[in-house]
Order: sequence, then structure tokens, then C-alpha cells
Amino acid sequence: QLRLVESGGGSVQPGGSLRLSCAAPGYTLDFYTIGWFRQAPGKEREGVSCISSNGDHTMYSDSVKGRATITRDNAKNTIYLQMDSLKPEDTAVYYCAAAHKLNVPTTTFNERPYDYWGQGTQVTVSS
Repeated sequence: QLRLVESGGGSVQPGGSLRLSCAAPGYTLDFYTIGWFRQAPGKEREGVSCISSNGDHTMYSDSVKGRATITRDNAKNTIYLQMDSLKPEDTAVYYCAAAHKLNVPTTTFNERPYDYWGQGTQVTVSS
């Protein structure tokens, strides 16, 4: 069973940066589109960014566009989400999720095709 593990969350001041990582110990993520989602207290989970299995396609939500960069290093079996100029409204639990490339050949924020989810990592932006 593919298990996703997020890391890199923490507490930062507004304007700061964090790099979130998503890994799958013992499994290769080469065949999976990876999405980053977040859920703030009292709000529904929302898509933040997504990258196709070969890295050719990326997508960002309007709320993070220009402040986030998603990349993948298939040699390290890890997907990264670099977030800069963080704002208090970025505070949330961030989850990575995997969808097989046969189901999601490019990118999507539709959660239905994502079969595997991590436990989440907390990001808190506060002064």
C-alpha cells in the first residue's frame, strides 16, 4: 500500500518561506500525479498545486499563484512545494495526494481520482 509522508511544515512569520516535501517510502511515485491540498480550520479542503507524473504540467490555485512552486525529483522520489511570501491565510494543514497517471494524465484539483493521501503537515503563519 502506497503511503505518503509530508514534511516541512512549521510556524513562520508573514512574508516567510517554507518548503513542503511529499515522499513515499519504499514506493516509486514516477507514475503518479501529485496534488497538494490544504484545509484551514472551519473550511473545506482546497487544491493548492498539482504536478503531473513527468513534471510537464503544473497547476496552482489563484490563492498561491506567484508565491508557490511545485517540483518533483523522481530520482529522490519526492515532490516539493516551495511557498514564499506566506500570509496568515495560508495557515492550514497541508496534504499531498497521489493519483495514477492513467486517471490523471495532467493535473486536477478534483479529489476523486486521488487514491492515496498523506497524514498532513501543519503550516502556521503568524506574527
